[in-house]
Amino acid sequence: MKRRVDYTWRLAELMAARGMNNTTDLIPLLAERDISLSRPQVYRLVNQRPERVSLQLLSALCDVFSCGPDDLLTVTAVNAREHKKASNAGPNVVSLDRTARPRRANILDE
Repeated sequence: MKRRVDYTWRLAELMAARGMNNTTDLIPLLAERDISLSRPQVYRLVNQRPERVSLQLLSALCDVFSCGPDDLLTVTAVNAREHKKASNAGPNVVSLDRTARPRRANILDE
Protein backbone atom coordinates (compact mmCIF):
# COMPACT_ATOMS: atom_id res chain seq x y z
CA MET A 1 0.00 0.00 0.00
CA LYS A 2 1.28 3.45 -0.88
CA ARG A 3 1.78 6.02 1.85
CA ARG A 4 1.63 9.77 1.61
CA VAL A 5 4.18 11.62 3.75
CA ASP A 6 3.85 15.28 4.70
CA TYR A 7 5.41 17.63 7.23
CA THR A 8 4.65 20.84 9.09
CA TRP A 9 7.37 23.45 9.53
CA ARG A 10 7.07 24.94 13.03
CA LEU A 11 9.85 27.56 13.10
CA ALA A 12 7.41 30.49 13.40
CA GLU A 13 5.76 28.81 16.41
CA LEU A 14 9.12 28.29 18.13
CA MET A 15 10.09 31.90 17.51
CA ALA A 16 6.79 33.18 18.92
CA ALA A 17 7.17 30.98 22.01
CA ARG A 18 10.60 32.55 22.64
CA GLY A 19 9.28 36.10 22.18
CA MET A 20 10.93 36.63 18.80
CA ASN A 21 8.33 38.59 16.86
CA ASN A 22 10.48 39.72 13.92
CA THR A 23 12.13 37.38 11.46
CA THR A 24 15.23 39.58 11.53
CA ASP A 25 15.76 38.63 15.19
CA LEU A 26 17.01 35.29 13.90
CA ILE A 27 19.82 36.73 11.72
CA PRO A 28 22.37 37.52 14.49
CA LEU A 29 21.67 34.21 16.25
CA LEU A 30 22.41 32.31 13.03
CA ALA A 31 25.48 34.50 12.37
CA GLU A 32 26.91 33.39 15.74
CA ARG A 33 26.77 29.86 14.38
CA ASP A 34 28.45 30.73 11.03
CA ILE A 35 25.21 30.71 9.04
CA SER A 36 24.81 33.84 6.92
CA LEU A 37 21.40 34.38 5.38
CA SER A 38 19.91 37.53 3.94
CA ARG A 39 16.73 39.11 5.29
CA PRO A 40 14.54 37.70 2.46
CA GLN A 41 16.03 34.24 2.96
CA VAL A 42 15.28 34.31 6.68
CA TYR A 43 11.77 35.59 5.98
CA ARG A 44 11.11 32.69 3.58
CA LEU A 45 12.66 30.23 6.03
CA VAL A 46 10.32 31.35 8.81
CA ASN A 47 7.09 32.00 6.90
CA GLN A 48 7.14 29.36 4.17
CA ARG A 49 7.60 25.62 4.12
CA PRO A 50 11.15 24.94 2.97
CA GLU A 51 11.62 22.06 0.56
CA ARG A 52 15.37 21.77 1.11
CA VAL A 53 17.25 22.69 4.27
CA SER A 54 20.92 22.00 4.87
CA LEU A 55 21.80 19.94 7.90
CA GLN A 56 24.05 22.74 9.15
CA LEU A 57 21.12 25.18 9.13
CA LEU A 58 18.85 22.63 10.78
CA SER A 59 21.48 21.99 13.46
CA ALA A 60 21.95 25.72 14.03
CA LEU A 61 18.19 26.23 14.43
CA CYS A 62 18.03 23.36 16.91
CA ASP A 63 20.91 24.94 18.85
CA VAL A 64 19.29 28.40 18.84
CA PHE A 65 16.01 27.08 20.24
CA SER A 66 17.50 24.28 22.36
CA CYS A 67 15.27 21.71 20.73
CA GLY A 68 15.50 18.67 18.51
CA PRO A 69 14.53 18.28 14.87
CA ASP A 70 11.26 16.67 15.95
CA ASP A 71 10.26 19.96 17.59
CA LEU A 72 11.02 21.87 14.41
CA LEU A 73 9.25 19.42 12.08
CA THR A 74 6.03 17.52 12.57
CA VAL A 75 5.91 14.56 10.20
CA THR A 76 2.68 12.82 9.25
CA ALA A 77 2.30 9.68 7.16
CA VAL A 78 -1.05 8.28 6.06
CA ASN A 79 -2.14 5.57 3.71
CA ALA A 80 -2.85 6.90 0.25
CA ARG A 81 -6.41 6.45 -0.89
CA GLU A 82 -6.74 3.99 -3.71
CA HIS A 83 -8.73 5.04 -6.73
CA LYS A 84 -11.84 3.05 -7.35
CA LYS A 85 -12.06 1.51 -10.79
CA ALA A 86 -15.22 1.89 -12.79
CA SER A 87 -17.16 -1.25 -13.53
CA ASN A 88 -18.69 -1.95 -16.92
CA ALA A 89 -22.20 -2.66 -15.70
CA GLY A 90 -23.53 0.22 -13.70
CA PRO A 91 -26.62 2.40 -13.74
CA ASN A 92 -24.60 5.59 -14.41
CA VAL A 93 -22.53 4.22 -17.29
CA VAL A 94 -23.46 5.66 -20.70
CA SER A 95 -23.04 3.43 -23.70
CA LEU A 96 -21.04 5.10 -26.45
CA ASP A 97 -22.61 3.21 -29.30
CA ARG A 98 -21.41 4.23 -32.78
CA THR A 99 -24.98 4.46 -34.12
CA ALA A 100 -25.82 7.26 -31.70
CA ARG A 101 -22.93 9.44 -32.86
CA PRO A 102 -23.34 11.99 -35.68
CA ARG A 103 -21.74 11.30 -39.05
CA ARG A 104 -18.80 13.37 -40.20
CA ALA A 105 -19.75 16.06 -42.71
CA ASN A 106 -18.24 16.03 -46.21
CA ILE A 107 -17.62 19.49 -47.67
CA LEU A 108 -17.83 19.58 -51.46
CA ASP A 109 -16.19 22.23 -53.61
CA GLU A 110 -18.56 23.73 -56.18
